[in-house]
Amino acid sequence: MKIAMWSGPRNLSTAMMYAFGNRPDCAVVDEPFYAAYLSLTGIDHPLRDEILASQSHDPQVVAKALSGSNPAQKLHYYQKHMTQHMIDGVPRDWMKDVKNVFLIRHPARVIASYAAKRENPTLEDIGFPQQAELFDLVKSWGQTPIVIDSHDIRDDPEGMLRKLCGAVNLEFTDDMLHWPKGGHKDDGVWASHWYGAVWRSTGFAGAEGPLPEVTEELAPVLEAALPIYEQMKAEKI
Repeated sequence: MKIAMWSGPRNLSTAMMYAFGNRPDCAVVDEPFYAAYLSLTGIDHPLRDEILASQSHDPQVVAKALSGSNPAQKLHYYQKHMTQHMIDGVPRDWMKDVKNVFLIRHPARVIASYAAKRENPTLEDIGFPQQAELFDLVKSWGQTPIVIDSHDIRDDPEGMLRKLCGAVNLEFTDDMLHWPKGGHKDDGVWASHWYGAVWRSTGFAGAEGPLPEVTEELAPVLEAALPIYEQMKAEKI
């Protein structure tokens, strides 16, 4: 089974990759279109040169690899994807052959977390419109996309992972609730900049507290992202 998990940044996506990556029957891949995205857009990100050196810049090559057997020859293949990487020129047809899951998070939390790592994120940087576009695309193919909220996972990791596994017809295992400290062997080279907290973890953090305040400068980003989040939230498991 191939599972494509679609989220924006700062959205529990790495912890979810670690959860699946700790299953003995599951291989994982970390943001395989990142280098292609940077190459096609010319955008500057932390560790840009290292990322470009670590992955193929050709999205067709990446898509073909995602459609094939996983590198570790495991029974299941979990693919962690960032929605903002799916720009024009990145193929989507391969998505018809995977289980598409959409991981959402309240945009106030995303914006506050992202801004602490990279200043002044735009709506496109946090991936909300791209996530909605991909969700609608999957629905247009007659598939039933699965939506799960990171808030619910933090609140009840075992319960929500059981729900998710049920939705994709995968048996839940307790291995998904914990992972070794220090990261995963398949982390992208950008992990040293972005994954500090999850590297120090051995499982999901506790329930989230109150929503953070968003600065006045980033309030328009929150205002634009919130309706997208609410629309997808209505579809969550």
